[in-house]
Amino acid sequence: MKNTLAMLIFGSSVLGFIPMAVADPTCTTEPESQWIDFEQAKSQVEDMGYEIKVFKRTDTGCYELYGYNQDKQRVEIYFDPTNLAKVKEEIDD
Repeated sequence: MKNTLAMLIFGSSVLGFIPMAVADPTCTTEPESQWIDFEQAKSQVEDMGYEIKVFKRTDTGCYELYGYNQDKQRVEIYFDPTNLAKVKEEIDD
């Protein structure tokens, strides 16, 4: 019984930190009026050579891409919507 309670407490404390570890980055605090138009940004990202599966706005001020890079590797990229600079990029091997 004590082991079960200890595991529950430990598990809860570990799970409490997970959202911070996987949270979306903050890309900008600029108002949306300063952002590149969504459809224009999507087109520019395609022109960079990315194949888009999902392109969306995040709650943390980013444009987020799920898709493939020029080498056909799966990627998740967060772009600053004011200039399309990459803020964070994850590539699946």
